[in-house]
Amino acid sequence: MNQTTNPVSVDKLLQDLENHIQGFQYGDSPFELYEPISYIMSLGGKRIRPLLTLMAYALYKDDYESILTPAAAVEVFHNFTLMHDDIMDDAPLRRGKVTVHEKWNANTAILSGDVMLVKAYGMLVDISPEKLPEILRLFNQTAAEVCEGQQHDMNFEQVENVTEEDYIDMIRQKTAVLLGFALQFGALLADAPKEEAQKLYDFGVNIGIGFQLKDDLLDVYADQAKFGKQVGGDIIANKKTFLLIKAKELAQGELKTQLEEWIAKDGFDKQEKVKAVTTIYDQIGIKELAEAKMQEYFKKSFDQYHSLHVPNLSGFKLLLELTQDLVHREK
Repeated sequence: MNQTTNPVSVDKLLQDLENHIQGFQYGDSPFELYEPISYIMSLGGKRIRPLLTLMAYALYKDDYESILTPAAAVEVFHNFTLMHDDIMDDAPLRRGKVTVHEKWNANTAILSGDVMLVKAYGMLVDISPEKLPEILRLFNQTAAEVCEGQQHDMNFEQVENVTEEDYIDMIRQKTAVLLGFALQFGALLADAPKEEAQKLYDFGVNIGIGFQLKDDLLDVYADQAKFGKQVGGDIIANKKTFLLIKAKELAQGELKTQLEEWIAKDGFDKQEKVKAVTTIYDQIGIKELAEAKMQEYFKKSFDQYHSLHVPNLSGFKLLLELTQDLVHREK
């Protein structure tokens, strides 16, 4: 790997990306259709997915400014899924602000979300004609998998027993494949070899699975002051995370009875339930199992990353540092 002449910082990439997203014109009439799009896109967020597209591109080429619109398309698609997810979850808040369906209504949120998906495709049309068919195929495959993952997640609410394998595949689809696509997308736009682009995809998918497993852990074991939302929310909702799935699989005797009783209870004190179920997890060693599974995916992802052969050493280190920082986050 050789040093390129134009190293760039994450802050600079994020600033250029944010300026581009906020300056993009999604449409203006009817106002009621487009205002919710501007609203949800203005709520911020980490912009991780389009940032990964820019960073993957910058591993091979310097002119990342030329792909700001296609990179932003990944973020528009992501926010489309969030807008519809919020309706399905009847969520009141998104990034600390009122959700679109609450601020307007569900019908408006559905229709504005539909237009966001259309706009995301429209933001891809400037890709060179020789690359566009493959990009659209990969984008369509990813979009379908995200929806499939969401449906599996909803199905799990009605299923008593979910296997570890089923859960990992669900989070792969719902969360991880879009991270993988974002990286693969940037590499392909930069004319990277397809084998390299595939390695970046695999890196993104495995690190995405690791991130979700970390979220599962943080929901139970995070420091409340750092976490930013209620610790134990998954326990309160009986959400079938990796931790609950393994606890149901491994609990025996009195612990099994206690766990099943807490899962079945309708009326309960939230803090009492969180404390009781966490104690059951601790007695079975669930935290250690989840940490080991998470580290398994992180190790796999970084092994794939280190097998890359890219021309931009500074970009290679930058992307590595960004993902390592995300791995070690506490909220």
